[in-house]
Amino acid sequence: MTTSASDRVSPQGAVKVARHVTWVGFWINAALGVLKILAGILGRSSAMIADGIHSFSDFVSDIIVIIFIGISRRKANADYQYGHGKYETFATMLLALILGLVGVLFMTDSAAKIYDALRGAPLPRPTWLALAMAVVSIVSKEWLYHYTRRAGERIRSAVVVANAWHHRSDALSSLATLAGIAGAMFLGAHWRILDPVAAMIVSVLIIMVSVQIGKPAVRELLEASLPPDTVRGMYAIIGTTPGVEAFHRFASRKNGATMIIDFHIKVNPDISVDHAHAIATAVEHRLKQSFGEEMLINIHVEPYRGQPVDENRMCQ
Repeated sequence: MTTSASDRVSPQGAVKVARHVTWVGFWINAALGVLKILAGILGRSSAMIADGIHSFSDFVSDIIVIIFIGISRRKANADYQYGHGKYETFATMLLALILGLVGVLFMTDSAAKIYDALRGAPLPRPTWLALAMAVVSIVSKEWLYHYTRRAGERIRSAVVVANAWHHRSDALSSLATLAGIAGAMFLGAHWRILDPVAAMIVSVLIIMVSVQIGKPAVRELLEASLPPDTVRGMYAIIGTTPGVEAFHRFASRKNGATMIIDFHIKVNPDISVDHAHAIATAVEHRLKQSFGEEMLINIHVEPYRGQPVDENRMCQ
């Protein structure tokens, strides 16, 4: 996926945007967390209490984003010569771990309540207060998801996008909570088990989201390659740059929002060193035009000796 110059945000601007949207989410989560737990207690709904705890877990994720997003956009130095982008990746993985832990805790508590209910233990009937709070939560968190995701995509921040999905998981959990509370309220005493069942569904959704946002972070920390579509686009640019006879030994990875690529280009062995350097510079310029000026590109120049090439002009 290419990025136009008009869409790019400076590192300082990206930090400002990330912190702004995160603070917005922080205060909304603060209000929702308190209100949900109060509504769950007063409205006699274990699903709503669990949903409120989920909102409080967002506090931790928001704090992680606020701390790590600034660190990750710092410039390279002697200790971090490729920049600090992996801090953002690490923060994303922490978000996933927090979500997964919260999901497991919800699942354990909900399973215990369901087991007790099946053994004949009476369950309280939720009230309208819990039902109304579920609706407020769905609307608030779905809006917050879209607001945060758009900002994260604009500044190309994986941790902000991950935090947006955390908001979406809260909206989905509130939707399950709404269904469980409504069933427990209107379908009779035998169906009050739907309230802890809803809490169980919430826990499954949370665990699924944790895997969804954690997997890319783990891949990046393990130095996985860039997405195939991105790599193919880079192949096309390198192979069509005038003066490049062939290229090989292409390797790619990410460091937070920064893409890093290494490759060798082969040029006419009879040209001057200055000319060969100009070709390498042209390749670098074209790649950064399409994929962002903050890319780190390492190009090694070699003489072309007639090796066979494929459709991308890549050789062995």
